[in-house]
Amino acid sequence: MKILWLLLILTQFHHAHSASKGVTASLKAKWPQTPLLLETSEFICESGEEKFWPFVDTVRELAVYKHGESVRSYYNLIVKKAGQFLTDLQVSLLKLSLSLRAYSPTVHTFLQIASDEPPPEACSAFVSVHGQLTCSTKDMKKLLKTPYLYKNDHKYPGANGTDLPVVILYAKIGTKKFNTFHKVLSERAEEGKLIYVLRHYVAEPKKQNILLSGYGVELAIKSTEYKAVDDTQVKDSKSSTTDEEDDTDEVQGFLFGKLKHPLWLIAFSKVRSGMFSALTDLSFQAAARIMSVPKFDSLKLMRDLSQNFPSRRLSESMGIHPGDSSLFINGIHIDLDLHNAFSILDIIRGEAKLLEGLHNLGIRGTSMSKFLRMPVTTVEESYALDIRHSAIMWINDIESDSTYRTWPSSLQELLRATFPGVIRQIRRNFFNLVLFFDPAQEESIELVKLAELFYKHKIPLRIGFVFVVNTEDKVNGFEDAGVAFFRLWNYIAEEYDVTQAFLSMVTMYNRVDVGDSLSVETVTAYLKKKFPKANTAKILGVESSYDDKRKAGAVFYRKSGLGALPVALFNGIPLSSEEMDPDELETILLQRIMDTTNFFQRAVFMGLDVVDFLMEQSNVVPRINPVILSPERRYLDFTASPGNNEDILHTLYKPEALLISNCFPAEEEMVYGVTIWIIADIEQAPGRQMLLNALKHMKSSSSNSRVGVINNPGGTPSEDNSSLYKAIWASFLTQTSKNTLDFTLKLLKEDTVQLITHDTKIKDLLLQGMDQDAFEKKFNTLEVDFLRSQQRFCQEVLKLKAGQRAVVSNGRILGPFTEDEEFSADDFHLLEKITLSTSAEKIKAKVKQMNLAPKNSDLIMKVDALLSAAPKGEARKDIKFVKDKHSVLHLAAREDEVFYDVVAIVDPLTRDAQKLAPLLSVLGQVVNMRVQVFMNCRAKLSEMPLKSFYRFVMEAEVSFLGNDTMSTGPVARFTEIPESPLLTLNMITPESWMVEAVRSPHDLDNIHLQEVSGVVNAEYELEYLLLEGHCFDMSSGQPPRGLQFTLGMKQDPLMQDTIVMANLGYFQLKANPGAWILRLRKGRSEDIYQIQAHDGTDSPADAEDVIVVLNSFHSKIIKVRVQKKPDKLNEDLLSEATESKGLWDSITSVEEGDKKKEDVLNIFSVASGHLYERFLRIMMLSVLRHTKTPVKFWFLKNYLSPSFKETIPHMAEAYGFQYELVQYKWPRWLHQQTEKQRIIWGHKILFLDVLFPLAVDKIIFVDADQIVRADLKELRELDLEGAPYGYTPFCDSRREMEGYRFWKTGYWASHLAHRKYHISALYVVDLKKFRKIAAGDRLRGQYQALSQDPNSLSNLDQDLPNNMIHQVAIKSLPQEWLWCETWCDDSSKPTAKTIDLCNNPKTKEPKLSAAVRIVPEWTSYDSEIKQLLKREKVVLLHPYYVAHLFALLHLFVILLISVQIQLLKAFHCMLYCV
Repeated sequence: MKILWLLLILTQFHHAHSASKGVTASLKAKWPQTPLLLETSEFICESGEEKFWPFVDTVRELAVYKHGESVRSYYNLIVKKAGQFLTDLQVSLLKLSLSLRAYSPTVHTFLQIASDEPPPEACSAFVSVHGQLTCSTKDMKKLLKTPYLYKNDHKYPGANGTDLPVVILYAKIGTKKFNTFHKVLSERAEEGKLIYVLRHYVAEPKKQNILLSGYGVELAIKSTEYKAVDDTQVKDSKSSTTDEEDDTDEVQGFLFGKLKHPLWLIAFSKVRSGMFSALTDLSFQAAARIMSVPKFDSLKLMRDLSQNFPSRRLSESMGIHPGDSSLFINGIHIDLDLHNAFSILDIIRGEAKLLEGLHNLGIRGTSMSKFLRMPVTTVEESYALDIRHSAIMWINDIESDSTYRTWPSSLQELLRATFPGVIRQIRRNFFNLVLFFDPAQEESIELVKLAELFYKHKIPLRIGFVFVVNTEDKVNGFEDAGVAFFRLWNYIAEEYDVTQAFLSMVTMYNRVDVGDSLSVETVTAYLKKKFPKANTAKILGVESSYDDKRKAGAVFYRKSGLGALPVALFNGIPLSSEEMDPDELETILLQRIMDTTNFFQRAVFMGLDVVDFLMEQSNVVPRINPVILSPERRYLDFTASPGNNEDILHTLYKPEALLISNCFPAEEEMVYGVTIWIIADIEQAPGRQMLLNALKHMKSSSSNSRVGVINNPGGTPSEDNSSLYKAIWASFLTQTSKNTLDFTLKLLKEDTVQLITHDTKIKDLLLQGMDQDAFEKKFNTLEVDFLRSQQRFCQEVLKLKAGQRAVVSNGRILGPFTEDEEFSADDFHLLEKITLSTSAEKIKAKVKQMNLAPKNSDLIMKVDALLSAAPKGEARKDIKFVKDKHSVLHLAAREDEVFYDVVAIVDPLTRDAQKLAPLLSVLGQVVNMRVQVFMNCRAKLSEMPLKSFYRFVMEAEVSFLGNDTMSTGPVARFTEIPESPLLTLNMITPESWMVEAVRSPHDLDNIHLQEVSGVVNAEYELEYLLLEGHCFDMSSGQPPRGLQFTLGMKQDPLMQDTIVMANLGYFQLKANPGAWILRLRKGRSEDIYQIQAHDGTDSPADAEDVIVVLNSFHSKIIKVRVQKKPDKLNEDLLSEATESKGLWDSITSVEEGDKKKEDVLNIFSVASGHLYERFLRIMMLSVLRHTKTPVKFWFLKNYLSPSFKETIPHMAEAYGFQYELVQYKWPRWLHQQTEKQRIIWGHKILFLDVLFPLAVDKIIFVDADQIVRADLKELRELDLEGAPYGYTPFCDSRREMEGYRFWKTGYWASHLAHRKYHISALYVVDLKKFRKIAAGDRLRGQYQALSQDPNSLSNLDQDLPNNMIHQVAIKSLPQEWLWCETWCDDSSKPTAKTIDLCNNPKTKEPKLSAAVRIVPEWTSYDSEIKQLLKREKVVLLHPYYVAHLFALLHLFVILLISVQIQLLKAFHCMLYCV
């Protein structure tokens, strides 16, 4: 009885266990767990180092509490500590980032840097003092080479002297050891004795790897047209009757009988009865269901419908068609194909600063969105000077000179087609060159000669000169060469014409010897020779009448703010000093003409003067000042936030109280668009002059500025050294605005300062009408504390040293200025113009319109600083829906809180809906959102809209178990899904992730739940983060094809390598978070080339090593420019002449090192799924059976199963072959494929030139389902007759298949032009030739063009090379090299060298039965490999299965104990119960 009871319980347990079928997928990082405290510190650091260090001080021994608290309590404590420095919204975002583990790569980067030191043994924390490592605070005095500091290093605020020792602390914050070091180092840094840098370090990281989130998992329904399941791991199909039962419910490849979702059943009920039109409104039915449920359940239902479900335009302007999807957050368009969870987190975090800032400034509700969507003009990359100035002497005019009279003048000529590089000759002043120069300078000579070259060859370029010469009236032409030249120019221009003057100037310069400059003697000699009758004294002398406008050029030059002479303007835009090189200037100007032509072609202007049109562009300014126009801008934060040093701005000091305005008090306050603060030591002359210039500008009639002053004394403020500023302050507090302004202007004059220096009392300088008593009382009672607070504000907020000058314009900080740097009234005028035009004018109009605050000028200043400091991107969209009652789902935000305005446009039955619904659900838990979801349904569907199940792995915050321990992490779970369909599991990860399956006993490519008991578990690993780059030769501008880069660390410099392709100079390298060194590979790459420059890296451009830091989950793209060494200019990396010597030694794979070249047969193959991996092993064995040559197999790693990767080393050892797993991430710029099979096909043909090391001369691709019956060395040695590859043509001999030979009719028949159509199951590639003729680049280019059409390239891997047969030749291999029963007759089989198990479109025979029937030896090969795997016992010994075995045993023991307890209770009851 007891045994029966036990068996009953076990049966029930087994039934319950087997009833729950499903699929789970998880993704781990390759690096171990990183502490949440360290990740939190990095989150806080994103807001600025000024918050990071106070947080570090707050948690310096927090880890002590970890031992006495539960994991949940410790987590809550970390969040609470962080909350001291973050707002509530930012705390929510912190929780999301910790759930995503978004900062784990940043922390691991520091750990990788520490491992490269390497760390001393048995140290939980250590310091590096200029390369010397120690665990003790006492041993930090050894000084050697200065260490390299990274951009993301945490540098303690303090001294920055280059001669100070740099101490790098590697420690885990929150520990006692850290606190010991931190206390000493921070004190020394504050004293200015050293530079203290902190890098995270965990001495004993947890062995468990971190579980990731922020990715999607797809279970796609596969076509079952050809059976592709390995029968060794599933039960016999004959024993199951479910297939027969469900076959009647199969429509369009879907087994509706097993599909449980109501929408599937709705569709099936109509489709099965022949009403295929029912599919057309399926999308609308889904939308109707979503709209009908309560709003709080709507997103959940949309997620359920889209994830479990395998007419009209929205807006003409937006270009969104029915079925399209879009997401907008605060008007920012989020492209779901480009953005991922991590980039969206960054966007939301950036928006949080804006939203909270506007909220804190009193802008709430709908007003907030109006300010956010306000078009703030981006900073121009290049500003132009207005060239409509009388000081410019134009030597030609394209529109009026007779020289150009035959040219057409119509603007339509711009649109006329021309050959590339041809400059259009149109009679318009499209292109204008202005040269500022001193005629007596040596550098001017070459510029004038270049101008003559353009003029002589009739280049459509209007040329003008600005002569900058001596402006002193007493200087005459016999004393100064510049003055002599100017007067002679005027004489010739007035008496003859400007053209003659220009040609005379060229002639004079031609007479100047190289290295000399123009002299008075040269000018005089030319004048006397060319114009013998002219009176030299009257032209050049004191009484010259040809001296008109001599000062105009110098004044224009000074007001323009241009740099050192000579300088050129092209259409007003100054050329840089590098561009002014005479050797480069001609090319640069011609290129500018070509680029500007494109601008005019795009511009819309009719009937306007061209120059006026140019000068009315937004980038035209009255003056060029690099400080004002620089795109690098720093802004004050006027919105108080926790833990921010700039709170001083609000607590210690109110700058708006120090404003000097030129308006009189009136009933309505005047609103100013620009608020300028002068930061200076008013007691010093430069400070006074700067304030005086600002006030002069403010007094001008056109000014829209108000001016404030903040004193930054050079020394310690006292009564004796601050009388001027105290007087200004006292005047402001006691006098009217006009009196204050006039009195301040008087005080700033140097005469007044002299009087004060000679003991004149301040009260004696008061103006008539001022309140003398009030002034004196305030002046005498003012303490010095307010000056000290201002000095502290300057140092801690503005980051200025004592006495330094700066200007703040609407929160933008300009400076500090050097002692001799002037900021004139013209500069203040330019600053106001730029501030108003970029943002302030629009903000002012909006503030006045909305009447938001009594102090509108202050609000404009603060809003301008907030919006201008925000990163600039695409313009925000204002999405409005008309008639939205039945098609738009509205979810209101919580009132009186900061909220995000989210608009989603989506068809509920699309892949985008699968992504969007869970994303919005999670974000709704994190932040306050106002959501509008527009159901953008498709009206006509001809097939099922979704053919996959989908899960998005993302949680709002870290989750914990019931015992307060942290859960292992988020996983994707598929439950209650139909068991009939054949499924394939795909990971949809961010673009830069390289993911592989590492553990699963199941065939993840062919999941059939009917054949599985329990849950299919799949564990994936983030193997690498992708580092992408583009490389170009600086001399040619072309990519250096075949150039190799390596990536490594100091201890191991060669860990990864790659090859540059010609398409965009693209290359990719694989790495994990850390700091990596990028180098040219030793050998020919390093011998011929050298790195000249690089962008996007983390080391200075002139650094010896190129350092690249990978510290986030985001994509990293760098640009590298190389140049051939001077003695290698004629060398070619891929040329035949240079390959023979030492090529193998210099270019090899990472594994092979520098071995000598061997006679190795290189075989390449791909496989996905257990069945094809079974075929692959048999193919390998057949290759090895028929050759004596050493064989190396190359496998595409991306899609191999964990079990294959586990068994291949044993097989290699048993049969004595080499192997290597290669992988290449599909480049983002190449048209993407979404189906797994097509991606595999693409890898077979698109990346042959970069998949393999340059040392591999030839590669033979053999399909996995082939049997080889000959020595493939014959194929390798076959003469390809100059072609880069050889393919076998399709057979023509089996006549009954004639109707299936698609290549004999239609497009292929005409395209091939009697050439043969080749099969891609077997081909040989001469990689040298392939690379030499850039075949890979040509194939990728053609693929990019053809793949945009979904009906093109049906069989990608063979259609593409056949399509390119005219550009990239194919050598047709002898027919016996590939026999296939589908296309070849039986008589040709005996001579076949390989047999391919082609699919038969007529019989659709499964592969396995075909293999046994067609190839006699296949069964013996299969049995041999099975025996090998059985002997090795690979599967049983794998840790994964051992762990599961122990887990089952553990469960069984628990069950037995439970049974025993139940038995005891029953026995007790039998004895004592009544």
